[in-house]
Amino acid sequence: MTKADIVNEIAESTGVEKNVVQETVEAFMGSVKNAMVKGDNVYLRGFGSFIIKKRAEKTGRNISKNTSIIIPAHYIPAFKPSKTFAGQVKNKVKVK
Repeated sequence: MTKADIVNEIAESTGVEKNVVQETVEAFMGSVKNAMVKGDNVYLRGFGSFIIKKRAEKTGRNISKNTSIIIPAHYIPAFKPSKTFAGQVKNKVKVK
């Protein structure tokens, strides 16, 4: 499902114009991104959490040059679904 699909589905189910829904979805995503860039986690009860994870420093390999490189510690965004959401997906999704 793409962002356009989400906008279309919300517009159809609510009767709100697509351009208004598009602006709302963009504003939501912008708010989540801005909060995470500032270092804040975003919690959506019943859906999940957008959290910041720290990756430790590690040694990597450049196979083509046969050398080791140090990958510094860094932060990455991650999504952790709520227990109810994860349970629903676990029981309904069939792998193709």
